[in-house]
Amino acid sequence: MLSFEESMARMKALEIEAVGLEKVYLTDALGRVLAEDIVARENSPAYPTAAMDGYAIIGEEQKLGELEIIETNPAGRDTEGLRVVPGTAIKTFTGSLMPEGADTLIPIENVTAEGNRVRIDEPVPVGFSVRPVGENFKEGEVLIGRGTTVGFAEIGVMASLNVVAPPVVQKPKAAILATGSEVLELGECSDNPARIYSSNNYTLEALVKAHGGEAVQMGTVHDDRAAITFAMKEALRSADIVVTTGGVSVGDYDFVKDVVRDELGCDVVFKGVLIKPGQHVMVAQKENKFIVALPGFAYSSTVTFILYALPILYRLQGREYTPPVVSARLLENYRKKTKNKTEFAACNLRLENGEYVCDFAGKRSGSSAIMTNLLGDAGLLWLDVGENEKEAGEQVKVLLLH
Repeated sequence: MLSFEESMARMKALEIEAVGLEKVYLTDALGRVLAEDIVARENSPAYPTAAMDGYAIIGEEQKLGELEIIETNPAGRDTEGLRVVPGTAIKTFTGSLMPEGADTLIPIENVTAEGNRVRIDEPVPVGFSVRPVGENFKEGEVLIGRGTTVGFAEIGVMASLNVVAPPVVQKPKAAILATGSEVLELGECSDNPARIYSSNNYTLEALVKAHGGEAVQMGTVHDDRAAITFAMKEALRSADIVVTTGGVSVGDYDFVKDVVRDELGCDVVFKGVLIKPGQHVMVAQKENKFIVALPGFAYSSTVTFILYALPILYRLQGREYTPPVVSARLLENYRKKTKNKTEFAACNLRLENGEYVCDFAGKRSGSSAIMTNLLGDAGLLWLDVGENEKEAGEQVKVLLLH
């Protein structure tokens, strides 16, 4: 089996091309990944603009103490032909273009207006409250980079640029297939106590959607080589990445690993990693498509999906997945369960007085099937090979899940 570090090196070396792009209406772009840079086509503002309600004046003329009001300049007015000359002021409102000749906007609060005269009660610096050309952005400036996930601010900036339909990366499709004769479809009834409800494919669907992908549910398939072969061929036709759970260990009914090699003709990137949980994880490639075969236990499949499927899903979107890791203070002793493996153990993670702390209160000990350990403010304590017993008070690495 590979070390965890070697498996990560092989993942990084994979040649993965981003899926194609499409254009979507601006408000439908929320959460999508930009396929091209968004570049300013003009200055914003394009002309000096009033930042407050007040009077457009020649700043040096405040020393006169009083000026003549010659015009009103509401927002949206074309200011062509509108000019401030010495001794005059033009009433101007927030967002209005500054009249020609004016270099300062004195706020209404700083003056007293009487008839067609305005008295300067509190002078302001020359240039006050005038938004300069290009204050927001300048023509040719890259405002939002390719690969950015679109949020509310990106929506607002693109709207200000009149971007009606930004180009975004198509959502990569991830086909999810749960294997195992003991697995029941959600909603299916059974009087056999040896059978369990499928949770893996729904957990992984949620992860796919949360990270920008489109999930293709392939349901469950029994431990039958022919049935698994058919289902995986269909999955490969349907998606960019196929994620399976179960059937990758060394049991008599673990057919997935053999199907990937012998029936699908995939190139195996690796099979087996010295990690806990999920040491029998398998990654394979067939042309520009990928298969990530995960263990069947719920906790194992979730952790290994995060470690091995998410990096591929991100690169199919033209971006990189960097595991969000923080340093946390351990609140209780912890003994690593293995010596020669990299271990990921569910823990409670929270902020206290500005620092992350973690403990294991309420976490159940047992097999890698205990999915409830990921409920709440959970993280994954990350212990490398060579790290064994940890004492309360030590700083440890924790992979964020939320």
